[in-house]
Amino acid sequence: MSTIAVARASRPDFLVLAPLCVVLGVSLAARQSVVLDPLEVVLVLIGGLLAHVAVNLLNEYDDFRSGLDMLTRRTPFSGGSGALPETPSAAPGVLITACCMLAVVVAIGIYFLWLRGWPMLVLGLSGVVLIVAYTRWITRSPPLCLLAPGLGFGPSMVLGSLVASGGQLDGGALIASMVALLLVSELLLINQFPDREADRRIGRRHLPIVLGLPRASRWVGALLLGGYALIALGRVSQLLPAGVWLAWLTLPAALWVVLRLPCVLEDREALMRVMGVNVATLLSTLALLSVGLWWQ
Repeated sequence: MSTIAVARASRPDFLVLAPLCVVLGVSLAARQSVVLDPLEVVLVLIGGLLAHVAVNLLNEYDDFRSGLDMLTRRTPFSGGSGALPETPSAAPGVLITACCMLAVVVAIGIYFLWLRGWPMLVLGLSGVVLIVAYTRWITRSPPLCLLAPGLGFGPSMVLGSLVASGGQLDGGALIASMVALLLVSELLLINQFPDREADRRIGRRHLPIVLGLPRASRWVGALLLGGYALIALGRVSQLLPAGVWLAWLTLPAALWVVLRLPCVLEDREALMRVMGVNVATLLSTLALLSVGLWWQ
């Protein structure tokens, strides 16, 4: 039963985001005519996936210890997995597993540090700090809480995957990583909406708490549409290939999210539909962006 609880606490339904960010970084490397080593690509994928597992497990453990799990009303997109409230005895196992996952991530990072040099140290160390600090400390600061998820999946994971694959940092890579930063930060921001009151009671401070839902929804729109603007900027400046316009195929869905969100803030069922479309939009956009980078 504890093993099942640990597996549930890893939130497997959400783990597709990390491979997409890794593939984006590898696609950037391939665009630079890097000869990709299949074993290295697999290691990068494992590292990215385990990093996501570790942050999910630590989040579940800390939310259980703080009592937040007892206050939230779980949704498909927020409120945790519910594994530890149902199986409290699994909490030590969740923490141990998180530490083991993080240790493997660090070991893979050390290998790529030896292989690629000091840029991996900066990118890898920043990612580890975000994993460890997010739930306990970063969620107390609205600006950091907004940017930290995007920084972890954007610059840390996308650029880390690029460098680990043998690529070099350039303008196109920076823009692509910033697209991931804006979209992932937007995803975590909108997912905080249903948990606002519960988060407030345990001392968290994020934008839905400090600004209120109407103003926070405008931030959602700015971040989401900002990702598409950066893609256009990368193409117009010729830092990204023409194929990246594929990512704009999801723009109608993004506009629907932006226009619909302010209308459903007090309607939980309608809000869930908007959040579902938002998740699909983000994942599809990142996937299409990677395809566009390969398609030259």
